[in-house]
Amino acid sequence: MQESSVGLRSRGEFREGFLREDLLAPEQAVLLFLARASLGPPGSERVPLDAAGGRILAEDAIAGEDYPPHARATMDGFAVASGAGRAARAIAGEILMGQAPPAPLRPEQALRIPTGGVLPDGADAVVPLEDAALGDGTIAPRGEVRAGEYVTQRAEDIRAGEVVLRAGRRIGGPELGVLATLGVTEVPVFARPRFGIISTGDELVAADRPLEIGRVRDSNRHALAGALRALGCEALHFPPAGDAPESLRPILQAALAACDGVIVSGGSSVGARDFTPRVVAELGEPGPIVHGLRVKPGKPTMLAAVGSKPVLGLPGSPASSLMILEAVARPILAACTGERGARPVALEATARAPFAGRPGWTTFVPARLWADGARLAAEPLELRSAHTSLLARAAGFVTLGEANHRVEAGARVAVTSFCSGGAPVEALP
Repeated sequence: MQESSVGLRSRGEFREGFLREDLLAPEQAVLLFLARASLGPPGSERVPLDAAGGRILAEDAIAGEDYPPHARATMDGFAVASGAGRAARAIAGEILMGQAPPAPLRPEQALRIPTGGVLPDGADAVVPLEDAALGDGTIAPRGEVRAGEYVTQRAEDIRAGEVVLRAGRRIGGPELGVLATLGVTEVPVFARPRFGIISTGDELVAADRPLEIGRVRDSNRHALAGALRALGCEALHFPPAGDAPESLRPILQAALAACDGVIVSGGSSVGARDFTPRVVAELGEPGPIVHGLRVKPGKPTMLAAVGSKPVLGLPGSPASSLMILEAVARPILAACTGERGARPVALEATARAPFAGRPGWTTFVPARLWADGARLAAEPLELRSAHTSLLARAAGFVTLGEANHRVEAGARVAVTSFCSGGAPVEALP
């Protein structure tokens, strides 16, 4: 695979700056990073079943027994042997819910059975109440009786030895139900990786500080922390770094010592203030693997690692920083959490206006979603990277490729949802 010559530490040399002709597309950059960065496997732990929701399964869930363990009725009615056809049967008793059948069934007999009741030996079908003609202590089927009708067979759902859930799967309600069915009460899950968050810039102040001229509140760290937690990571805040390498270096070293990875916001573009790749390169191999992407917004993005720990350098602009974490860094964060095969949720909608990108580049366009009757309509939002509120106004984003850089009004578009939320779908005015 082609390596970006921009900002890489290779053969003992570190080069700064962007060469536009060497910038990689986001997909290429992530593949290159994952190929070159030896990310350590996530640790694991066991948690109670009720605490496993939202976690990533660390071991395959294998069935120790068949489920259901016995054939069961799917309707209230009578357990019968299909071989006796439509002949009348003597009602020989009743099967109670949660109990074993009282006795095996002979062909000339029928047993009352509730939905979910266990079929007795000798029975292979159920005649529903509404399909049974009741006589004096007898029932006669009103129609044909077929083997297996209104019956859930033994092991129809799960077979002993079957891998029901694969490791790497995010646990939700359906998975919790399966684990409970398998009798799992302590669930092996991957430990949540801890990511340190460092903002850079002399202009930054904390969210609770008044603004003076030239200052901005450090919103990025809180936006990034929310997205990290939604993706299954823990977020740990570190002090902001000023616009000098000597300010970032000790904070980054402390974050690397305490965390499984680090997110640095700002300081990765080109210019006197942009020093993050150089500092990372000084801290250890492999250092910056990719610096600069053929993408809008987010060209200054850096994908790096120190040892087995990823260091992701995101743009300092609020919209760009969060967009790159959502749209580009997800596969890297998924690798750190142990999640496999995850795909962002995408909603199909009709473009209300053209979505336009840059030819030859990948463009992420924030989009608002409207309810147009039973359909969804997507409206592009003007990209302003410095606007903190931009992504909060969007329900998701549309990805425009290098070749298909424009979608006309009326065409179908896929709107990828933000992992950490997004604006609700609004009714068309």
